[in-house]
Amino acid sequence: MKQDYDVFIVGGGLAGNCLALALQNSPLKIAIAEANTPEQLHNSPAGDRALALASGSVKMLESLGIWSHAKALATPIKTIHVSDQGHFGKTRLSAEKEGVAALGYVITARDLETVVAQLVEQAGIEQICPARVIGIASDEQHAHVSLKQLDASLSISARLVVGADGGQSTVRNLLEIDQAVTEYQQTAIVTTIKTELAHNNIAYERFTSSGPLALLPFKQDYAVVWTRTTEEAEQLIMDSDDEFLASLQACFGYKLGQFSLTAPRRSFPLSLIRAKSLHSGRVVIIGNAVHQLHPVAGQGFNLGLRDVVQLAEMLLNEAQKGGDIGAPSLLEQYAQQRQKDHDTVANFTDSVVKLFSNQWLSLAVARNSGLALLDIIPGAKKQLARYAMGLNARMPHIGIRRRV
Repeated sequence: MKQDYDVFIVGGGLAGNCLALALQNSPLKIAIAEANTPEQLHNSPAGDRALALASGSVKMLESLGIWSHAKALATPIKTIHVSDQGHFGKTRLSAEKEGVAALGYVITARDLETVVAQLVEQAGIEQICPARVIGIASDEQHAHVSLKQLDASLSISARLVVGADGGQSTVRNLLEIDQAVTEYQQTAIVTTIKTELAHNNIAYERFTSSGPLALLPFKQDYAVVWTRTTEEAEQLIMDSDDEFLASLQACFGYKLGQFSLTAPRRSFPLSLIRAKSLHSGRVVIIGNAVHQLHPVAGQGFNLGLRDVVQLAEMLLNEAQKGGDIGAPSLLEQYAQQRQKDHDTVANFTDSVVKLFSNQWLSLAVARNSGLALLDIIPGAKKQLARYAMGLNARMPHIGIRRRV
């Protein structure tokens, strides 16, 4: 039986589209299935999220031919100021001291998604949209996918199916892959504010007893990611604009002058969610289908992009050797290679949440002493800067776009 595709990607968001672009210049026949229309994707509230792109991620986006189209929409972070509300501890990271143009960049998910979707369209990559996956099964040579497109039923086969369909992944659910879930009882409020004083490309991360507050320079404004307890967040969403701004100002202070809102407030519940397996049969899952992290360190998209690039690297290498790109043994090798990165980032973000989101005096003393020491110990600060820039993990091969 001849398969319809070599790689069939389920999910036309950032992870799925980036993978398609990574594979576009290879002999592999690729298609993408997406359950939502382009209009639904573009108008999703999740598009308002500010993504903090680490320097390592920017290098990967460059290798995929994406960054040159997205850079004008992104705002560089030149300095990161970290502090603990009501305590003396603080530290600062500087792009100048690290010898880089920027520690990272801020871009909305919607802007980056739009750029990537346009590049997929220009590349002529086949898209089946809108189409819902209703069944998946694997045999020794192929994965078989059943789709529902409007009133029509479709059946396709591929050597490999990739589930890149987000946190509510249909592919993961159909494969019956369980998840480990840590509920933080916290909610993130996201919005955009204008400040009296210019941001000068400084990002602020302020830890509070209820959770972190991040102000990320975005164009001429600041993107706000404010973590509160679920109960507090519900009240803040119901408050008037003036009441909300007064609470935000009380939390951050007046270092940047008076705040004013420039975007609606939206809220997202926070958990640490990890799939207990990355593959089954001839199907592998990537990105948010595998892991959903607390936004405290801004690592979610960066981790997912490393999933994409590493999988693409392995598939291209295997195809070049004439091997089986969907072999369960290859997918297990991929899972093992991603394990350390997933563990490191998940454990780091979870530890930061638990260390800083409480009022225990002993921990308050420890974390503030730690922040103060970081600000005067060059080696420690440099390691933290490398983590912030996404350079702590092994970078997958980033020349994949030029390979055939």
